[in-house]
Formats: sequence, structure tokens, C-alpha cells
Amino acid sequence: MAYRAKLLCIQCAESDRWHDKPLYVAVVELCKSSGIAGATVFRGLEGYGESGEIHHRRLMARDQPVVIHVVDTPENIERLVEALDPLMDTGTIAISGVTAIRVEKKTADASMPEG
Repeated sequence: MAYRAKLLCIQCAESDRWHDKPLYVAVVELCKSSGIAGATVFRGLEGYGESGEIHHRRLMARDQPVVIHVVDTPENIERLVEALDPLMDTGTIAISGVTAIRVEKKTADASMPEG
């Protein structure tokens, strides 16, 4: 079933924090407690943002770029953006309109063809 949705993409650094935890953890927890459909965190190899500082992984330091993807209804994404404001000191939030397709398959036994 396809529906109109929004993709929210948050770019930050692995070292960004909200109180005593990594920012990406706080964002995922906020999504879950806000009833957002789902969130996924990706760690990048290397990158930089508006500060111009290159974020990467070296021997002892871990400051790789992090991207958080959230897909949900336009209304839920709008609510989430408002709730994110106090959590973020730096970073970028991008929002795009997307067509989401919800895939729900039956159990493996029921969906496997005979043969």
C-alpha cells in the first residue's frame, strides 16, 4: 500500500551529545516515545558539515558522521522537527516528500510457492 510521506534526514557527528548520551541515541528514543513509525541510524566513513571540520575515524578517535533517517506522515515529521530543536546544537535536518510503500508479507511457509 503506497502513501504520501516525508523523509527526515538528520546529519550530525558521532561525538554530538544530548545530556549523557550520543545525540543519535536520544533522537531514536524521541522517535519511539513520540510514536514515530521508525528510525534508522547510519554511520558514515567520512564527511564534513557547515563547521568545515572533517569527521572521520582514526586510530583512537571516533567522530564519524552519522545520518538518521525517519519516514512517517507529514504531520508526524512536523511534530518531530519541533521536538528535535532543543536536542541539536549543530547539524543539518533535510526533509523530502516521498512515496512510502508498506510491505507486509505472510509467514515464509504461506508465501513460498509449492514445487
